[in-house]
Amino acid sequence: MSEVLKQEPACEIPVPVVVAAIAIIMTRCLSVALEVHEMGLNTLLNVIHLAAQSWSATLIFIASQLLFFIELRCALALLHGRRWGRLGYGCSQLIVIGYMLMASAGWIGPEIFSLRGEQGHLLLSQKLPDLLVLGLLFFPASSREFFQQR
Repeated sequence: MSEVLKQEPACEIPVPVVVAAIAIIMTRCLSVALEVHEMGLNTLLNVIHLAAQSWSATLIFIASQLLFFIELRCALALLHGRRWGRLGYGCSQLIVIGYMLMASAGWIGPEIFSLRGEQGHLLLSQKLPDLLVLGLLFFPASSREFFQQR
């Protein structure tokens, strides 16, 4: 058993990639916990019930839950050193930003996730943690080299 624990992994994952993957997991889990705490369980159940009232709201709700699980899966793939995790997370963030901009402009309904007021400033403040995580995955030299080798 001690021989198994002494063996080093074949390739070490760079620190920025590990930090980014853990940040994705933690921000997603904390956002769910904070949402449940903020709304309360009854209000959260009412939101789910209201989302089931129309097809468009139901599709947006299901898509947001699917995107949540895709982002978690990409984070786990990053912890295993998979290149597609980085690309998947980047694509999911492009989808989210695109939807938020179009919903805020009124081009897409229902506007469940739309932002009111200064759209660019609010969007940046909402997505700043995700942009920082993307920065950790794409900009440090150790991250770029690690994913180019794969």
